[in-house]
Amino acid sequence: MSENDLGFTPSEMMTIAASRALKNDDVCFVGIGAPSAACNVARLTHAPDITLIYESGTIGTAPDVLPLSIGDGELCETAVTTVAVPEMFRYWLQGGRITIGFLGAAQLDKFGNINTTIIGDYAHPKTRLPGGGGAPEIATSSREVYITMAQSKRGMVEKIDFFTSFGHGEGGDHRKRLGIDTAGPTLLITDLAVWKPDPVTKEFTVVSLHPGVTREKVQATCGWEAIFAEALDETPAPTELELKTLRDLQARTKTAHASAAKGKAAQ
Repeated sequence: MSENDLGFTPSEMMTIAASRALKNDDVCFVGIGAPSAACNVARLTHAPDITLIYESGTIGTAPDVLPLSIGDGELCETAVTTVAVPEMFRYWLQGGRITIGFLGAAQLDKFGNINTTIIGDYAHPKTRLPGGGGAPEIATSSREVYITMAQSKRGMVEKIDFFTSFGHGEGGDHRKRLGIDTAGPTLLITDLAVWKPDPVTKEFTVVSLHPGVTREKVQATCGWEAIFAEALDETPAPTELELKTLRDLQARTKTAHASAAKGKAAQ
């Protein structure tokens, strides 16, 4: 996405806004893609002691470049330790040691339910997506869940085609009624706005618009009738340090992956 008149792209604003939500003492279970970029920007700026955990079993990883997958060697090479996947899920995740589960979504509804499995009918889908992996467990066992995604009517829908990762279900106390005692999705960061669930209904509500974004633009890219907070804030623009950190990270990643691809092609 092209850079706007403010000097940064909507994607950069989304990543940086997401990174700001993380704290130095967080233990974060990181999804690949936008969540990984946000978590590592946080680590490289205001949260140097954050513990980043990836699904492959790497704990305390500090990659110099963004991983292509959870099996990227960069994660293991920079981790404090690497444990078996069953230990990662049973002891760390289901043991309640993860403060933030950071996920992306292909489809999302207003209650934070995520679909990363199929588009269309399950038996005859239009598109098969990568699937849930560990995301369903992350969504139920992490103390809180943050979600990040670019807004579109195709992605933010009234009703998702498949429940991959449970958010707030039908809203209200649905999680509690199912015996799920974690908070679930508490934050949604898109390329246009920051959303938080209503305390009672659990429907995502816009609490902050990114610089230059209007209510009309948010609604035009959302498949449900968006609710806006009475005291609507404007997201602070990225700082010079935040932008430089993100762009340097992306540049290193591009160079590293291009060199790896070139090396494989030469074999």
